[in-house]
Amino acid sequence: MRAADLFVKCLEAEGVEYIYGIPGEENLDVMDALLDSSIAFVTTRHEQGAAFMADVQGRLTGKAGVCLATLGPGATNLVTGVADANMDYAPVVAIAGQAATNRLHKESHQVLDLVNLFQPITRYATQILNPEIIPEVVRKAFKVAQGAKSGATFIEFPENIAHIEHLELTPITPRLVTTPYPSEVRLDAIVQVLNAAEFPLILAGNGLVRARASAALIDFAEKLNIPVANTFMAKGIMPSAHPLSLGTVGLQSHDYVSCGFDRADVVICIGYDIVEYPPKLWHQTADRKIIYIDILPAEVDANYNLTEGALGDFNVTLPALASRARRHTNNIYERLRVEIQKQLHEMDHDVEFPIKPQRIIADLRRALDAEDIVICDVGAHKLWMARMFECEKPNTCIISNGFASMGIALPGAVAAKLNFPQRKVVAVTGDAGFLMNSQEIETAMRMQAPFVILIWNDASYGLIEWKQQTHFGRTSNVKFSNPDFVKYAEAFGAKGYRISRAEELLPTLQTALAQNTVTIIDCPVDYRENLKLTTKLGEMVCPI
Repeated sequence: MRAADLFVKCLEAEGVEYIYGIPGEENLDVMDALLDSSIAFVTTRHEQGAAFMADVQGRLTGKAGVCLATLGPGATNLVTGVADANMDYAPVVAIAGQAATNRLHKESHQVLDLVNLFQPITRYATQILNPEIIPEVVRKAFKVAQGAKSGATFIEFPENIAHIEHLELTPITPRLVTTPYPSEVRLDAIVQVLNAAEFPLILAGNGLVRARASAALIDFAEKLNIPVANTFMAKGIMPSAHPLSLGTVGLQSHDYVSCGFDRADVVICIGYDIVEYPPKLWHQTADRKIIYIDILPAEVDANYNLTEGALGDFNVTLPALASRARRHTNNIYERLRVEIQKQLHEMDHDVEFPIKPQRIIADLRRALDAEDIVICDVGAHKLWMARMFECEKPNTCIISNGFASMGIALPGAVAAKLNFPQRKVVAVTGDAGFLMNSQEIETAMRMQAPFVILIWNDASYGLIEWKQQTHFGRTSNVKFSNPDFVKYAEAFGAKGYRISRAEELLPTLQTALAQNTVTIIDCPVDYRENLKLTTKLGEMVCPI
């Protein structure tokens, strides 16, 4: 058995179903070994697309997505997607071929020190220099990637090592790692703070999504009657329709949900990653009591001094606390929820054109079932989607909010559809982010992975334009032109639609979602609403 065959068998033992990537000279043996494997190789059109596919698969399934590149430029093209996965806590194992070990010590064609390149953007980066360590390396890469604070890992596989034959090794069988239970002392200390609280508020983060702990959160909030605000990446962890949901927090501006944090005397941070939403934006005074509930210790931040905390399995910690703490009866947050819901839906049926972001989101929500998946790119549309797109289930609106890289939506939608073919998938993207990885439409068509690409078209880097207008009252070098997106879609054999009236969007979405192909919807957006929102929030009077 070749080292490459052993390597692939180790991937099979980890339950890998898809590898996303591009073949190259230095991964020839691995590519050949995959022909006799149960693993499906998804040939992408750019390594960045492959990394984003692995990233989104990791977030949606909880199991490490895998991407593969050759050495040099192939490996460097993985970097953005790998960094995104690592900072968003998405489990990913990235693999790159490498030149033969007999030329790594000197200046050599396409050779870079890949381990040192990936070290700062992964949880673990290593090189296979001996075929006998392959089972250990692969097992560790997956164990670390899928750990309590999941993220990206990297394996460099030199071509001459991959080619070594006559091996008689076997994979290491993965073992389920049990998350520890919190201590009784810590639970009792938290209960004391909860029982003394007058206006407690829960800040629910992506850690709850990673732990599949939505039911435990809902039960905890209901039993103690404490409202919940979620971060961008935790959308749906508390159903938007639930009377205790205050929606999504995360804008840099002081939004309506921020009023809840202003009034809270105790903030219960559950599965909260500060990379998403720094404490200084919701805890400027640094004088509130903070309860921390997570699997690993909290990050250090001057505005995040913890009063009490517990480390352990959410599905154990939250029920234990719910059974011991008192139920709160103060209903001031009900008035806040009413106001939040009112402003979220006030433009659901607006008919102006270009279409307001609020109407686009309302129609998108109407077109999708609760289980369907939206992959949101990065840009001005991301802030609108994060703030206003209501989710009833976790992992139904995927947003990159740690590294926050443009270009994730389209390749991410490919992975979402391949892994969940029974669910409808929509890539929500700006025109700029769309063109960064639009080549992956060909991948989707070839893999027969139908989904809808909803382009918010403003012919500008809209988020930067918004910031420039806010700070300087003028813009600088943000405008560009676009191709005809309908013809662009047709060039790939896909479908294309252009929206010319607000009333066309919902029926077009419904038509596109019913078709068994990739569909682009070119939707002009009225981003004058950006500055209007900034002004509105600046003049906002808190209702509580």
